[in-house]
Amino acid sequence: MKRLLRIDCSSRTVGSHSRTLADYFEKKWKLVNSSGTVIYRDLAKQQLPHIQNNTIEGFYTPLEYMSPESKKATALSDKLIKELKSVDDVLISSPLYNLNIPSNLKAYLDQVVRIGYTFNINEKGYYGLLEGKSAYLATAKGGLYRGTFMESYDFQEPYLKAILEHMGIKVRGLFSLEGTSVNGILEQNKQMAQESIDQSFKKQNNGSN
Repeated sequence: MKRLLRIDCSSRTVGSHSRTLADYFEKKWKLVNSSGTVIYRDLAKQQLPHIQNNTIEGFYTPLEYMSPESKKATALSDKLIKELKSVDDVLISSPLYNLNIPSNLKAYLDQVVRIGYTFNINEKGYYGLLEGKSAYLATAKGGLYRGTFMESYDFQEPYLKAILEHMGIKVRGLFSLEGTSVNGILEQNKQMAQESIDQSFKKQNNGSN
């Protein structure tokens, strides 16, 4: 039985384009995985603290030397990593805020990107510890970026792809809804983003046959 972790971070809990796109993906995922389970983590409704110095110190302290204070400081990270490790697929919905991801999503990632737990390092460099998991990104942007001079200003999608694969999680689908604030193109672009999701599941089904 497959498990999907859905992470939403838009400050808009109603009327969010990234959440709506994620709703569409989730519906398709449930059709394919009828006995699957979805775990929800809404970072707008359940705010996570930004990482503190005592948490960072705990990350680099061997378990046998951790004090009660260090264990308390890393307890949230332990919980979030355990949750992440328990799933097969990850769905992240994210709007573009000031050229990048919202700060609440960054706070989440700072808690789970942890040496010895989700990535490690050797003489060849960094390597991920969460291989075998797949990630899907549902992003929304008010303007038009892809294929325009603004594309180099988009740090949202490149960052998410890089940080997930840093942990060994393969990004297998990137579904972007652009131009949400541009008159006359929203519905067309929404349909294109949904069709991209449809194609992703069609490829998965063909690959499993």
